[in-house]
Amino acid sequence: MIYWLTQQGVPYFGALNIFSYVTSRAVFAVLTALAVGLLLGPRLISRLHESGRHQPLRDDGPQNHLRDKTETPTMGGALILASLFSATLLWADLSNRQIWAVMAITFVFALIGFADDRMKVSSGNSRGMPGRVKLLLQSVAAFAALWFLLRAGLAGGEPVLGIPYMKDAHIPLGVAGFLLFGYCVIVGSSNAVNLTDGLDGLAIMPAVMIGGGLAVYAYASGHAVFSEYLGLPYLPGAQELAIFCAALIGSGLAFLWFNAYPAEVFMGDVGSLAVGAALGTIAVVVRQELVFFVMSGVFVVEAMSVILQVLFFKATGRRIFLMAPLHHHFELKGWRENQIVVRFWIITLVLVLFGLAGLKIR
Repeated sequence: MIYWLTQQGVPYFGALNIFSYVTSRAVFAVLTALAVGLLLGPRLISRLHESGRHQPLRDDGPQNHLRDKTETPTMGGALILASLFSATLLWADLSNRQIWAVMAITFVFALIGFADDRMKVSSGNSRGMPGRVKLLLQSVAAFAALWFLLRAGLAGGEPVLGIPYMKDAHIPLGVAGFLLFGYCVIVGSSNAVNLTDGLDGLAIMPAVMIGGGLAVYAYASGHAVFSEYLGLPYLPGAQELAIFCAALIGSGLAFLWFNAYPAEVFMGDVGSLAVGAALGTIAVVVRQELVFFVMSGVFVVEAMSVILQVLFFKATGRRIFLMAPLHHHFELKGWRENQIVVRFWIITLVLVLFGLAGLKIR
């Protein structure tokens, strides 16, 4: 909105041209989302407390959670979404269809998460929506989004899978391959963030870091000169996704202000499913799925720990980990909550930097 308004005023006041630059608007998007989140946070948390929307906890989880976190309200992801969407609508070029596509898939996954949170709160049970129903809804949303991206030409030309750290290396996917692989990225990312969101601040900071890494790729891919120099696929309009990523950074930092240990509010599925889907969709649009896989190493390992635990237990009746997801295993090993969170942050920072190295290592 502000972008459009300032463009109307550029012929009369040249200084407004600063808002033509994606980099300038990205900075303002971070600050706007941060300010909105910090302003709305106390009121939202108070309303969640008053309405009794407290997080139902697993009975078989770490006992300190049952003692310390029972009265913490959930569905705080609404704060992320409010600040994310408001900053994006203010600073992005709203004629850009990639922006609307990413916001739409984020919103749909947020609705799925909201329904799941609502069931958990109303029933007082941590299980919420049946897993098959949730997966079905996620699948329909993901395939619909991917089909739209493909038909509208918003994810490049011929569907290919780029191989990071190798020059001009790619694997042709075809339409079916694009839909199937994109589905795995979006739905997998959404559920991986959801599984990681089990300790105060554990999921949101890695999401912020990965969002920053994807912002760099989005900006470079949408810039003809930079994309050619760096050997990236040129994707006209993709640079506007850097505004969305910047808004995600600001909203994530605002949420972390209230979610840092000891958390005043939990993200809930309304936030974790939406944030994960947003990151996965951006990775698909800018054709950096494998780089995203590298940067999201913490999310991937957390999800794989659950899958391996379930499969191994069904096959042998024994467990690989003391408890899954992996962060609970470390808790039961005696690591303090802050130790786990900060160490996972450090690992994510290293992985994001390694992912960004793919810009030049080819």
